[in-house]
Amino acid sequence: MLIRAGFEMEFYCPQPTPMILSLNVHHSRLQDLIGSDALVSDPPVPMTTYQDSFGNRCTRIVAPGGMVKVSSDVTVNDSGLPDMIAADAMQHAVKDLPDETLIFLLGSRYCETDHLCEKAWGLFADVPPGWERVQAICDFVHHHIAFGYEHASSTRTALEAFEGKVGVCRDYAHLAVALCRCMNIPARYCTGYLGDIGMPPPYGKPDFAAWFEAYLGGQWHTFDARNNTPRIGRVLIARGRDASDVAISNMFGATQLTGFRVWTDEVNPAN
Repeated sequence: MLIRAGFEMEFYCPQPTPMILSLNVHHSRLQDLIGSDALVSDPPVPMTTYQDSFGNRCTRIVAPGGMVKVSSDVTVNDSGLPDMIAADAMQHAVKDLPDETLIFLLGSRYCETDHLCEKAWGLFADVPPGWERVQAICDFVHHHIAFGYEHASSTRTALEAFEGKVGVCRDYAHLAVALCRCMNIPARYCTGYLGDIGMPPPYGKPDFAAWFEAYLGGQWHTFDARNNTPRIGRVLIARGRDASDVAISNMFGATQLTGFRVWTDEVNPAN
């Protein structure tokens, strides 16, 4: 399956403003790209790239004063298979976890495990550990939070989503990640492209998506508390402890986002 994925973002900057952009496809999918997913700016500005401590591809620019548009458009070769289900994947004892997973057991900016631990054990202690427990967390979060773009907030935490019961995909992911960590399951936040491929209409507003990965049975597995069903065509952009590690843009100065468009569409090879 071929997927066309891309975005356009327009900013207004009163003065030249440094930015860090995390908008490239994750390096783990580079072999699947047909062509380049290099960022393009209008007007053109110098760009430098680096890989952050979580392995995400990041771009540094200094946006000029005035309007600037940043975009990317790439075709991705995808398996066309839905998210894998591994119902027998076991939960590891903490003492047996690989060192590199331990950071994803700890509380973070948007995932306050200290405030949610007692609640998590009250809800999931009787669920068998492993895949079944993570799926039970996804089921709970999926039904606990009411989705709505009008509820979007860049500062809402997992605890606030738990108490407020409203949010968008990042809130579902944050709460599920926090509850997994409370149950001693390493969990990491993911952002990327996820269209409606294989799904019946009506379709939602095109946007970047958030999901998470849990470490079970010696590997990371994809879970999605927002959709709570295996989906086709995920294209990962970045992973981290929570949304603060994978922000699509960090601006170091007064900036206004004036335009935003995302697309993720299946491509007919005949075209």
